[in-house]
Order: sequence, then C-alpha cells, then structure tokens
Amino acid sequence: MSTYRCTTAQAIVRYLSNQFTEIDGQEVPLFPGVFGIFGHGNVTCMGEALESVQDVLPTWRGQNEQSMGFAAVGYAKANLRRQIMVVTASIGPGTTNLLTAAGVAHVSRLPFLMLCGDAFARRHPDPVMQQVEHFNDPTQSVNDAFKAVTRYWDRITWPDQIVSSLPQAVATMLDPAECGPAFLGLCQDVQEMAWDFPEAFFQRRVHHIPRPRPDNYRLQQAVELLQAAKHPLIISGGGVRYSQAEQALEKFAKERGIPVVETIAGKGAFTHDNPVHMGPIGILGSTSANALAANADVIIAVGTRLMDFVTGSWTVFSPEAQFISINAARFDAHKHFAIPLVCDAREGIDELNNALGEYKVDAGWMRHGREMFSKWNQLIEEKQQRTEIYENVPSYAQVVGVVNACAANEDYVISAAGGLPGELVKGWKVKNPGTFDCEFGFSCMGYEISAGWGVAMMEQDRDVFVMIGDGTYMMMNSDVYSTVLSGHKMILLVCDNGGYAVINRLQNAKGGASFNNLLKDCRVKEPFHVDFVAHAQSMGALARKVGNLNELESAIDWAKSNDRTTVICIDTHPHQWTPGDAWWDVGVPEVSARESVRDARNQHEQDRKKQRIGI
Repeated sequence: MSTYRCTTAQAIVRYLSNQFTEIDGQEVPLFPGVFGIFGHGNVTCMGEALESVQDVLPTWRGQNEQSMGFAAVGYAKANLRRQIMVVTASIGPGTTNLLTAAGVAHVSRLPFLMLCGDAFARRHPDPVMQQVEHFNDPTQSVNDAFKAVTRYWDRITWPDQIVSSLPQAVATMLDPAECGPAFLGLCQDVQEMAWDFPEAFFQRRVHHIPRPRPDNYRLQQAVELLQAAKHPLIISGGGVRYSQAEQALEKFAKERGIPVVETIAGKGAFTHDNPVHMGPIGILGSTSANALAANADVIIAVGTRLMDFVTGSWTVFSPEAQFISINAARFDAHKHFAIPLVCDAREGIDELNNALGEYKVDAGWMRHGREMFSKWNQLIEEKQQRTEIYENVPSYAQVVGVVNACAANEDYVISAAGGLPGELVKGWKVKNPGTFDCEFGFSCMGYEISAGWGVAMMEQDRDVFVMIGDGTYMMMNSDVYSTVLSGHKMILLVCDNGGYAVINRLQNAKGGASFNNLLKDCRVKEPFHVDFVAHAQSMGALARKVGNLNELESAIDWAKSNDRTTVICIDTHPHQWTPGDAWWDVGVPEVSARESVRDARNQHEQDRKKQRIGI
C-alpha cells in the first residue's frame, strides 16, 4: 500500500483540499475556504498546514470565532448546503466562542466543519493554558460542550483516527437527513505527530448529495388521504430550497389546485407574485396564510420542522386537520401524527403528484386564497406608504418597503433577530427565488453582519443587503471590518429604535412594564444613541445617516454604486408594527402583583385551550 508521511494537521488539510462536489454541472471544491483565528492551540500545526495550501484552500481571518461561524452558516445557506466552509479555532475561549454558531447551524440543519484545538492527549504538560480541568474526569475539555450542538463530534487522540473520522464528518454534513455542523477536537500533540497515511485517503473525490425516495406504503397512505381532501394546504419549508424542489412544488400545486404558504426558512422558494403563493404562515405570518390554515383539512408539510413560529404554537390549524409530511429527516417527518414520507423533497413531491391520478381541488379553494392574499397585499401597501409618518419617524414597514423597491431582482437580503424578521417576512416581496435569508431557527442576534460577509464571499453579481436594529449592531459588528479587509461588499441598514423594541413589545403584550429593553427603560445615567456612522467609518466602511424615507432611497442608490461595504442608519419607530400575527405560547406569570399581568395570564390560559395536541 502506497503511503504519504505527514503530520495530522497536514493530512487533514490535504484531505479537505481533495474533496469536490458538483454544482450546475461543474465540479467545484467541497470546502471552498477556511475562517481562522490562530492561537497556541492551532497556530503552529494547523496554521502551518493551511499556509502551504492557501492558493487552493484560502484562509480568511475574522475578528471573532462566533462571527466566523455565522459567516460559514450564511455561506452554506446561500449555497443550498452544496459547499461547506471550515472554521479553525484555538483551545479554550477561542473554541467556546463557536458554540452559538454551532447552535445556529444545528437548529437550521446547515453544515460547517469546526477544527478546534484541544488539550494534550498524552497529558504531559497538563494543565495547559486555557484548559478547563474536571477533577473527576481528566478526559473532558470544553470541547465536550459541542456534543449538544453538533451532528458529528470526535476528539482526535491519534493520527490514524482521521482516516475514518473525516469521511464520516463529510458524509454527515452532506446527508439531507443528518445535515448540520461537524466538530473535530484536535489534541495539540496529535496535530504535530507524523504518520504514514495511505495515499488512497487523499484521492480526489467528487461527492453527490443523495435523493432518497419515499416508501411505497406510506406514499399510498398519503395519496388516499389527499384524494379525500377538499381544502388541502401546502407548507413550503427550507427543505424545499435545499432540495431545489421549487419547480416540482409549483407544478404540483398548480396541477392539483393547492395553495402554498411558506415558513420563515422557506420564504424565497417562490416569487411574491407566483399564482400559487399565499404568503407566510404563523406568528410572523400573513392573515391570508393563517386563515387558509384554519380551514384546511389536510396539511402537506414539505421540508419543515414545524416550529412554534410556523404553527402559532399549534393554534393556526383546525383540530381535525391531518398532516402529510415530506421530509428527509425521519425525526421531522413523524411529528404531529403525520403520514411520514421520509425522502428528498423534490422526489417525494414528484412521486406524490404522479400517484394522485385525476385528483384536483375545486377551483374555489385557490380562488379564495388569492382573494385573501390580495387583501393582505393591500394591507402591506398601506403600511409601507410614505404618506403617514409616526412622530416624525418612519416605521420598520416603511423602511422595508423602500429597501425592497430599490433592491434589484437578484439582490439578497438577510435578517435574524429583533423586529425586522417579522417586518421582512411579512412585507418583503421576493422578486427572485433564493434571495431571502431570515435566520429564525435560533433567531440569533449577531448572525446578520457575519452572514452577509459569508454570502458576499460567493462573489455573485448582486448586492447583499443586511437589515438589523441598533441592538444587534451593538452585539456584533466586527465583521464590518472583515468585509472591508477582504473586499467583500455588503450594504448594511441599521434601523435605530432605541434598544430592543420588539422584546419590549412582547413584554407589554403579556402585561409587563417596559423594563431593561428600550434604552430609556434601562439602568443608565441618560439614554443616548451611538454614532453608528462614525463607528462604521472607523472600520473603513462608507456610512451615512438619513433623516427620512426619500433620503433613504437616495442613500441606497449611493450604496449600490460604492465599491466597499456601506452602512446606512435611519431612526425608526419603536412601537409601530405590521399586524397579522398568530398566537404565541410564552410563559406568563401565574401570580403577579400587576393587574395587567394577571389579565394577560387569564387570556393566555384561554388561548392555550386552542392548541392541538401534538408530538
């Protein structure tokens, strides 16, 4: 057997450099790049290995490990999980900074590979700097924390272990059912060790994502249930996008006369004006989609994990409604007593459609959906009109309307937390499929700017719009600097409403007093606003503050003409929101000295009676 002698770190890098995938008929690297911050746990060995292949496997230096992970997740999502970014970090805090990013990827079923330093396998110098010791278990390190937020986890304590571990990590990240982040803890002394690796380990490999078909028995069950349905409804989730099943789903919906509503992750599979599209469903949903869900007798859930923001904490559906679930993941497919079609979304839709025979829903059901959606669109247009300004400050809806109108068809928009996800999911009219990213599985503040960097790295002919509030900007903004350093432009819209306004809204809605959310309600000497323009300019970005919606429109034109990241700031109203929300089950105190809380609790108990029993 032919062998190649190299260190463990060098072997990992050589292996990654020889993995490829096929996108649109072209073979491209499966691992197009690495985000890295070096410390003593990865600089001397992993850093040395990466430096030698930087023309093949480029390394980008971020400002924070967490934000590098976000960038990797944003890249994977925009690329429909077909390419995987790598993140390397040192031991201790460098690695634990990645936990939140791993949580985002795990929840949203998105791949990225973490290569993180670990304590010494031989333990000769223990404890090393930044090592967390466990007195009753010397094998533990902070890396064990990643077991809760990864799909694949391993600690490499001997060089030859990577020969089996790395292919398993890749297989997990490319499996539609198991897809998520993978973690390898690399003991520092093992990184340096040389071993005679088999040459076969480094062979060029081209990976293809599998497309499993549904079970015939389950398929027949789904056909029989659907053929008896009079008011079926399709929920289009993120899995539709990752499977590239948009055309198959559109064909199915049109031929069978079934309206389609979308989840937050699924938004962008269809253009806004597609005749089968009826808007977003759930807590961030439209009145049209939620009304259809309330009257639907069969729900076809495609590529969605049916989280509470989609289901209105299980209140948006009729108690008698039955579910068919098309999902690559068995765990998701079996939720809520659904008939589970455990399969690829595109293949499952096609086979269900082919098996349905002459079945077609009465045209009145689709017509009813279009009428409801038309009313919803009228509401959105009213909310986005520039004529009514609240207390001389525009609303989120108005800002979204201006940005949406100025964005080109191919431009990409990103949000994740605060008030903007609701306003964007409700009010952003998708002009081109695959151009919308609202990370709401983890709804992670700080994801947005870093994800914008990751998406901009794809270097496509489009602008990347990142829309955030002032609270998110303050939480994580360092990748404004990363985009300037690397030359990957984005347009950042900062809507300043004086703090965490949407959480203040929830606080008030459940009877609580405004407290510790808006800056004016916090324990501060005097509320004041950060000069976001000066801050962005200090990191090398171009920046401008605008005072009204007309100035915003002009600033967007200016930003699109610039050659680098541009930040636009605008004050927005903290109490104006687009309606349409479904009910949300959050904890309301059972006892309280506040009458408003007691009233909210009584109402909450009544609303909980509307919930379906599910699993």
